[in-house]
Amino acid sequence: MKRLRYAIEAAALRALLWIFAVLPVDTASALGGRIARTIGPRLAGSRKARRNLERALPGVDADAVLRGMFDNLGRVVAEYPHLAEICDPKSGRVEMIGGERLQDYAKQNVPVLVVGAHLANWEVPAYHARHLGVPLASVYRAPNNPWSAEILNRMRSFPQQFAKGAEGARGMIKHVSKGGQLGVLIDQKMNDGVAVPFFGRDAMTAPAVAQLARKYKGAVVPMRIERLGDAARFRITFYEPLAVDDTGDRARDDVATMRRANAMLEDWIRERPEQWLWLHRRWPD
Repeated sequence: MKRLRYAIEAAALRALLWIFAVLPVDTASALGGRIARTIGPRLAGSRKARRNLERALPGVDADAVLRGMFDNLGRVVAEYPHLAEICDPKSGRVEMIGGERLQDYAKQNVPVLVVGAHLANWEVPAYHARHLGVPLASVYRAPNNPWSAEILNRMRSFPQQFAKGAEGARGMIKHVSKGGQLGVLIDQKMNDGVAVPFFGRDAMTAPAVAQLARKYKGAVVPMRIERLGDAARFRITFYEPLAVDDTGDRARDDVATMRRANAMLEDWIRERPEQWLWLHRRWPD
């Protein structure tokens, strides 16, 4: 039964992405947004998103933010088949600020941990970074359905991808130890992580970024992506590197470094809450 369900899910995903692929990119993006904002608020997962939003940002118009969130999520799915077009420098769809930081670190063979969140279309930065001449590897959580995962991975076509898990962790360590650049979205819950404040409440946060940067003398570079208007147009900003604590107290240093990273994510999400994926189980119930 599981194999049958996986096969049906993968076939449906393939068909949906084929429809989006034959449409012009802005038309596909708009259609994906319309479908998701119509159906999404009716799904069970929307209750979790609403609870997260009301706890983190009390007083906001939750209905408006959640409609915007589902609209953005639908656009992300619809834009998968168009990633190459969106990220082509000739398209003018991606504005990049501070990309020279990655180039400078690459020339110096300094490892870089690029930290971001599930904002706007979070698939775009790693894909677009190749046009800087920087092979930015990425970390991802593979869907439970391996056939669906294969479909999405082919469309991502990143230079190098590491799935979360023991094997992926070994690959990440090897990549960073050789001076590689690694993109990590740090806004998902990690049960065996460290408790770090996020919107005023402790959230289990993966400390790997702090640990790798400290061990291999790497830089932690915050990266923000924003959707500009209601279209497949984006701005990517690479900021000054965060301070990485190295006092000898590893547990305290991990928390201090990740606290800075979480605080920066908070600022971005407060500014554009509809562009963050509130569906994650980020905080303990």
